[in-house]
Amino acid sequence: MDSSPMRAWALPWRWWRRVVVGSVEHGAVLARVHADSGFSGRYAFLVIVSGLIAILGLLLPSSAVLIGAMLISPLMMPIIGLGFGIATFDLAEIRRAAFALAAGAAIAVLLCAGFVALSPVQTVTSEIAARTKPNLFDLLVALLSAVAGGYALIRGRGETVVGVAIAIALMPPLAVVGFGIATLNGTVAGGALLLFLTNLVTIALTAAVMARLYGFGGHLSPSQTRLQGLLIILGLVALAVPLGIALRQIAWEALAQRQVREAIRASFPREARISQLDIDFAGRPERIRAVVFTPALRADGDAMAGAAIRAALGHAVDVHVDQVRVGGESGASESAQIAAAQSRERERSEADLLRDRLALVAGDGNAVLLDGTARRAEVRAAPLPGASLASYRALEQRVAATVPDWQVTLLPPAAPLPPVGFDGEVPDAAGLAALDTAIWGARRLHLPIGVSGRRADLVIARLEAAGIAAVRLPGNGAQAALAWQAPAP
Repeated sequence: MDSSPMRAWALPWRWWRRVVVGSVEHGAVLARVHADSGFSGRYAFLVIVSGLIAILGLLLPSSAVLIGAMLISPLMMPIIGLGFGIATFDLAEIRRAAFALAAGAAIAVLLCAGFVALSPVQTVTSEIAARTKPNLFDLLVALLSAVAGGYALIRGRGETVVGVAIAIALMPPLAVVGFGIATLNGTVAGGALLLFLTNLVTIALTAAVMARLYGFGGHLSPSQTRLQGLLIILGLVALAVPLGIALRQIAWEALAQRQVREAIRASFPREARISQLDIDFAGRPERIRAVVFTPALRADGDAMAGAAIRAALGHAVDVHVDQVRVGGESGASESAQIAAAQSRERERSEADLLRDRLALVAGDGNAVLLDGTARRAEVRAAPLPGASLASYRALEQRVAATVPDWQVTLLPPAAPLPPVGFDGEVPDAAGLAALDTAIWGARRLHLPIGVSGRRADLVIARLEAAGIAAVRLPGNGAQAALAWQAPAP
């Protein structure tokens, strides 16, 4: 058998072992890994500080603050220590690094969950959402970053580790896990946990490969080396499969969006421009809403666009296109498109500000619903100690006054209704205010009101005139007492 191919491989390998591996100070590298990969007071302090910075960066949201958390986070070294322990089959180092990593992750998650639970802002921001859907690209980023980190550690290039810390982002996913736990949002917590595990496993296994390439673990037998290789391959494949599926879905959505855009554009004159395109891929069928600036309106625009989109995607969709007529002169559609984009940006900023204000009222960002198109906002208020129904009504009025272009609706808890006092045969001033508050609360909660007292019939008539269902309750007090009733079945 011709052994020339084997000689061709053997020469570079001998050069690598003699020149590259021979120049590595293996003892010094292992000593550094051992010193920085265990649990200590300094390590716990940095975990706490970086965790708090990370959750603040997520809630603000601020990329600059998150970068600071990434730089301070000490989680990288225990993962590197885990990889070197795997490379050298050092079980003591594996246990030591795994304990430091598990303890640090637990501290970070619990700390961030407690912070979010006490925070009035619990809105899912763009920075949080970005860490809930990992895909195969995240694995590749972690792999390449781990290669750079392992090289920097082995070759003594400490300045490279700074860039690696920013690229890998270990602490922000843990902070998002804490956010998901505090807000009982399993989708957010699960997606962020998968991202953290992706980074953890990929870094550890890649570090193990880098360590073996640079001569660490040279004392291992061929069978141990084969076992290492098998475990590394299985670990990366186990991560690559679900992440690849997620990436495939993202790629399909991007392709579908491009096909939808082309189909809509082909259904209108060449000068027309798509100002806005929203696709709900979770809907069955998918809901597609678009705004088109066109010099000529088409009565069959929805039908033509829907047929073109169905032909492109190969299945039924729910399509609606709003047409906005613009001048036929050159550049009219483009100018209208730019103006609409600027208007949407202003509306988005205003909506974000309103959401933050309403989140303070609700105590939970998930209890806030915004409809930017109709400019309507709805918030379910959290119970406030000692607050009356009139307090919630005044709170709604104060928030609405800050955004006069929005219709703000506050849904209060079913606080006790105020009694209606009378001055002779008619309600006095306080009684009229109580009636107005009761009517406001009934419209928000969609509950009927029970009325008791000598003038109950008069109060019932006023409630029914305002469209509120009311029933007569026994009792003949001087004031009309009001109480919430169960809704009709």
